Amino acid sequence: MDLRKLKKLIELVEESSIAELEITEGEEKVRISKSGSGAQNYAFMPPAMPAMMPAAAPQTPAPDNNKTTETTVANAIPDGHIVKSPMVGTFYRAASPGANPFVEVGQSVKVGDTLCIIEAMKLLNEIEADKNGVIKAILCENGHPVEYGEPLFVIQ
Repeated sequence: MDLRKLKKLIELVEESSIAELEITEGEEKVRISKSGSGAQNYAFMPPAMPAMMPAAAPQTPAPDNNKTTETTVANAIPDGHIVKSPMVGTFYRAASPGANPFVEVGQSVKVGDTLCIIEAMKLLNEIEADKNGVIKAILCENGHPVEYGEPLFVIQ
């Protein structure tokens, strides 16, 4: 909502006899209320976040005597050139749910080849290889959120 519009609404509430005003414009909602002492409360409520993916708390697996150190090895990032996420968004290995992934472990890539897609704010951004080599590891799960600078691939 425009700041000038918001200021005008506050002035209108101050000058009128109404005690509270709530306006919804698109996904934004503003509530302006007057209390009896002359003090005013202003609340801006940002749009609700879509509940597409619940936030998962990081969990450490309980020690299992039957498992070897595979989990420790899987958590270690292999040596090589690391391709990092240039933005915050959702990581996708393929162009659509039924399509083949852009790359697989062991596949050769050249500079400019598409490695994945990161969806950010409803925009699909192709992430390209910045080095020639072979995909040694894919470090993110399909459909999971990624942070800026988070390692995505290892190219050797």
